Amino acid sequence: RKALNHELSKLFNEMWDMDVNRLTPGKDYTIDLQGKAGAAQQGDSAVQDSAARHLFRNVNEEHLKSIKTFATFISLLDNYETSTGVAEVVTPEEIVENNCFLDAILATEVMKLAHEYLLKKNLAKPNLADFKYQLYDIWFQLYSRKEGDRPDSCGFEHVFVGETRRGKQILGLHNWVQFYLQEKRNQIDYKGYVTRKNKTRPDKDDQVLNIQFSWKGLVKPIGSTFIGVSPEFEFALYTVIFLLAEERVTRETVKIEQYDLQMVVCRHGHHIGTAYPVLLSTSSE
Repeated sequence: RKALNHELSKLFNEMWDMDVNRLTPGKDYTIDLQGKAGAAQQGDSAVQDSAARHLFRNVNEEHLKSIKTFATFISLLDNYETSTGVAEVVTPEEIVENNCFLDAILATEVMKLAHEYLLKKNLAKPNLADFKYQLYDIWFQLYSRKEGDRPDSCGFEHVFVGETRRGKQILGLHNWVQFYLQEKRNQIDYKGYVTRKNKTRPDKDDQVLNIQFSWKGLVKPIGSTFIGVSPEFEFALYTVIFLLAEERVTRETVKIEQYDLQMVVCRHGHHIGTAYPVLLSTSSE
């Protein structure tokens, strides 16, 4: 596995420490890990269910919606057609919502830190309005997920909302707020946690998890996600790695808090194709 990237680990820990909007486990929300998920293949329609109940036992939604970055983020989640191959239509209202979200996250210390770091590397525009435009292009500019001319996807939709391909495969969906809201509507069925070989079970306070779930009747054998973190925190991490990256697929090993993670970011031309954390281990193990 790739050597630890100390520079990014230091930056991401600073972001973690200043992420004032992050929710506190056990106080702002509670998760119910239940059983360990069984073996599964991508696209299985039926797998063993090791979790009869929801992953999220409760989330303080009033608190969530009182935080501007979460509130503006949640307003974006219903803007997409999840099936790839179906062209996205972006309405003027949705463009306003995208801009409100970017304005909200750019006002946070987490995104300011990301901006400063990228400036030092000559990877970001110094003017905030230009930087925002750059972020819009990376995350919200539509593109076609596979050959073809239908702009059916964008980085934001893939990573934060989730997509399905030809009714056979779940793509993306690496965000805990979307997971929680879909679970509340009974669209998602949490199947259990996934551990690496001979590792202990995760803890209800863990803020990075590997989980198995089904969504829209399809199984995702393993999906990894941050839990409780703010949207600006994820946005900052993925944007920094994306702008530093030269290859199509970049994997950076970092240690954030007690989590050893491999941050995976794939590019789709000038845009984000996908981005997610892979939990390698936690120091509590």
